Amino acid sequence: MLLAASVVVAGCSASSGESAAGDAAAPKGAVAPSRAADGRTAGGGAAEGAARPGERGGKAPRVAPSQIIRTATLTVQTKDVAAGLARARAAVDGAGGYAADETTDRDPQGHDRSRIVLRVPPEEYDAVLGRLSGLGKLLSREVSAKDVTDQVVDVDSRIKSQRASVSRVRALMEKATTISDIVSLESELSTRESNLESLEAELKSLKERTGMATVTLLLRQPDAEVPGAPEEPASFSGALSGGWQAWKAALRWVLVAIGAVLPFAVTAALLYVLWRLVRDRLPGASRVRRRTAGAGGGPAPADGVDQAPETSERTGAAAAPTASDAAGRGEGDRGPR
Repeated sequence: MLLAASVVVAGCSASSGESAAGDAAAPKGAVAPSRAADGRTAGGGAAEGAARPGERGGKAPRVAPSQIIRTATLTVQTKDVAAGLARARAAVDGAGGYAADETTDRDPQGHDRSRIVLRVPPEEYDAVLGRLSGLGKLLSREVSAKDVTDQVVDVDSRIKSQRASVSRVRALMEKATTISDIVSLESELSTRESNLESLEAELKSLKERTGMATVTLLLRQPDAEVPGAPEEPASFSGALSGGWQAWKAALRWVLVAIGAVLPFAVTAALLYVLWRLVRDRLPGASRVRRRTAGAGGGPAPADGVDQAPETSERTGAAAAPTASDAAGRGEGDRGPR
């Protein structure tokens, strides 16, 4: 009976051990999946948390908008240059731009021609070009675009670095105690501020050129001379036309000179006629005329008295020899030979 009891007790303890082992294994297995699930969740959360900063840091830096300098040159032929200019200004004003520069003149043949520089927003660039091309007969069109994005980014970065450098020098100046340090720091600060201003001016110029497109419009009448155009080879008709134009230009200048001198010439002639009329009525005019007449026929008397009889008497005395002179000559003739 003791043996049977021991066998029963051993069997029960074995079954209870197996069940306990199974129960112990079951929670562990249950916990393990939960831990695995929690690990996956935590890992996922950690991975997600790590991915989020990674995504923020892994994103490519925001690309700056393209900075493009757009320029165009249009040559349009129209009969009425003034009306074409008015329409061009209206088109640019409607697009939000403005006229920057304008030159209007005439060629040697008298044809009107004009050159106007227009600044228009980039978004209205193509529309404005189309409107300007419709002002008349389009002779030529040159369009160019230059991307300066890298240059703008580089200048902007250099400006930031230069500003930081200026701030550091100013901070050092506040801590400087000796005059030599202050002087050297002031010199360095002046140099860096000058470089900063230069960079800022360059960036401003780039932004102005990229912010507004530049359109140069050339308007000219038919047969008008194009400035800077290559000269045509010489020919007889060209030489004849050039000579005719030169003759007309010379005649025009001669007429201009005559017109400029004519008022003075008329005034001088009137003054001369008036002087002649007044001179004949002056008190000493007759005396002057007699002196002039005496100077023409012989010496005029100094005191104005007629000395003609005395002159005649002297002439007669000289012409008629005296009797004593005649006798002397006769006696002389009778002398010995």
